[in-house]
Amino acid sequence: MKLNDLREARALKVTEARALVDGNATLTAEQQAAFDKLKTEIKALEADEARQQFLEDAERRAAGAPVDKKQREFESGVNVLDAIRAQVEQRSVTGALAEFQQEAKRQGIEPKKGGLLVPASIFEKRTTQTTTTADKIVPDDYKASEFIGLLRNSLIVRSLGARVLSGLRGDVVIPKQTAASTAYWLNEGDSLTESNPTFDTISLSPKHVGALSSLSRQLIQQSNPAIEQLVRDDFVQVVSAAVDKALIHGTAAAKQPVGILGTTGVQTGSLSTLSWANLLGLLEKLALVNVTPNAALIHPKVATKLASTLKDSTVGAEYLLTGGRVAGVSAYSTNQLDAKTGTPDKGRLILGDFTQLVIGEWGATEILANPYAATYYEAGAVQLRILHTMDAAVRHPKAFVTVEDIGI
Repeated sequence: MKLNDLREARALKVTEARALVDGNATLTAEQQAAFDKLKTEIKALEADEARQQFLEDAERRAAGAPVDKKQREFESGVNVLDAIRAQVEQRSVTGALAEFQQEAKRQGIEPKKGGLLVPASIFEKRTTQTTTTADKIVPDDYKASEFIGLLRNSLIVRSLGARVLSGLRGDVVIPKQTAASTAYWLNEGDSLTESNPTFDTISLSPKHVGALSSLSRQLIQQSNPAIEQLVRDDFVQVVSAAVDKALIHGTAAAKQPVGILGTTGVQTGSLSTLSWANLLGLLEKLALVNVTPNAALIHPKVATKLASTLKDSTVGAEYLLTGGRVAGVSAYSTNQLDAKTGTPDKGRLILGDFTQLVIGEWGATEILANPYAATYYEAGAVQLRILHTMDAAVRHPKAFVTVEDIGI
């Protein structure tokens, strides 16, 4: 049953229960039985609704979309090229873009030095159709369906279930429990030993990522919905690739969020000898701290090694990577996970529960168009500055085990 259907069914049951109570000062045995039945049905519908809501939200997060469906539809109507044109032509914005500026202002978010805000959700799309030569894709017979984009690293971390906190204002402090109280067995008359749970926090503070890009004036003037999508996709790749990389490799020294590999307390393992037993050893490390991994992130060369290494010498044995899974866990290959440099280089693997990664986002994404920048003005082109603010942290470092010694 769909979420709306569940809500409607629950509302009807609540109305029936209310009619029973309001229409009778004292319930008869028959009416009480009817009320108890409705109460049970309402609770069941509430549980079904909660499950359905969770699944829908999880599906949207996995697709990199805003959880709020109405908000997603509204944000999808914001035209990035219109934001650029309005700045170049020095005019006011209209439509969905104007509404988005007003909504951001109500939330206390304003662009700096004449820029315009666009939804941060544009950086949540997963696409490879981008270009660095946009001024050459408006021929007389332009066919958007035939456009050939660059080959980019696949962006994967966010789609593995990372939790996203959007619309943040100040720094964020999230409490977490690090140890529980202890239970004791005792004889009659013995005194219990006092024990207390312990707590810690993880913090998120704004980190800024941006890029300078450019578009030809002709492209902006001659654009159609297909080109709007190409420009939007290029912005996605300019910034979201940097964000995705930081979620894996980021370090505080580089002014980035601290990524999984740089997080203190993350477990480590070894696959210098690539074997089924050693793979199971990685799973055991997670199981011992009550973690069920939902994904394995691997370097492409590691994928090749795993897919060509048998579990054992038995005739008909499977390979370590079979059907996109390693030891029963879904495996994702991406060049965003660098090999570990050395002599020779070594392949990396990250196994864990990626829902333990928390991503924070502050405000919206700002685009500032400058048609007067040196060299761009003479060519009639427009220089663009894109800025996005976010941070990330691992809730439970032991939810991940990393390997950095796979021979490739």
